Amino acid sequence: MNTRTFGRTGWQVSEIGFGAWGIGGGQWGGADDAESMAALHKALDCGITFFDTADVYGDGLSERLIARLRRERSEPFFVATKAGRRLNPHTANGYNAANLTAFIDRSLKNLETDRIDLVQLHCPPTDVYYRPEVFQALDDLVVAGKVRHYGVSVERVEEALKAIEYPNVQSVQIIFNAFRLRPAELFFEVAMRRQVAVIARVPLASGLLSGKFSRATEFPADDHRAFNREGAGFDRGETFSGVDYETGLETVEHLRPLVPPGATLAQFALKWILSFEAVSCVIPGARRPSQVEDNARAANLPPLSAQTLAAVQEIYDDRVRPLVHHRW
Repeated sequence: MNTRTFGRTGWQVSEIGFGAWGIGGGQWGGADDAESMAALHKALDCGITFFDTADVYGDGLSERLIARLRRERSEPFFVATKAGRRLNPHTANGYNAANLTAFIDRSLKNLETDRIDLVQLHCPPTDVYYRPEVFQALDDLVVAGKVRHYGVSVERVEEALKAIEYPNVQSVQIIFNAFRLRPAELFFEVAMRRQVAVIARVPLASGLLSGKFSRATEFPADDHRAFNREGAGFDRGETFSGVDYETGLETVEHLRPLVPPGATLAQFALKWILSFEAVSCVIPGARRPSQVEDNARAANLPPLSAQTLAAVQEIYDDRVRPLVHHRW
């Protein structure tokens, strides 16, 4: 497994990480804890050292499973969690020092640790990025020793650019994949200049870029891929990267001929993301050991050619850009 520098933190993290939303069970049609633990162990076996979770994934279950992994294994690894989505209603005013401290205290307990490696604001309302007191509260949590570093998870490029104006924001987690290319424009350039780590999330567009779905695929009613296609539960861009499902299926067929021999479409999609120097880590989700292995193998693919990268850009420009580029 290759490693990359994680912004200004001094960390060297695996370029492929582990996205732990799915092992929380909620909004992905359920999960089996034994299988989830097997997947987490397989991640360490594959050299993965960066695990991304959140306090709302399974109401803390995902964090607790990662704590169990740390008990059961001796290898060091980094844990990034998120805070803010426990707010109800989810408003900018809720992002205050008292609430953030309470959320982080709960995550400390779930993760069975005295200090969290990385805490990220969890896709807060845009107005939060214009409130310096929110970032001061995070600074205070660092000083208190509860948090090593902090960053943000964003929906929009504009939010990412605003967030990294704050000097102690160490990382930005953002949706970036072959269906969502806008971050590679201005944001990546600014992030590299300021030495801000970039975590690429939803790298397979909720599984669309695995190439395993069809028009006949059915998702459980409690799976966000069934109920959130129009944004009924949360930001529409989190599901299939905001791309209409039918359009996504058609676009996948245009991408498929670009996959190198011996690779899967999902591995190709991950390797494409890693072709961008600004990306510190990509965090595909996995709920089974076999998925983890398949994801990790993407790191070993040969570099993609300039012609292949240009072809992906052309497919995006022709088929996807009008649907998503202006929105996120």
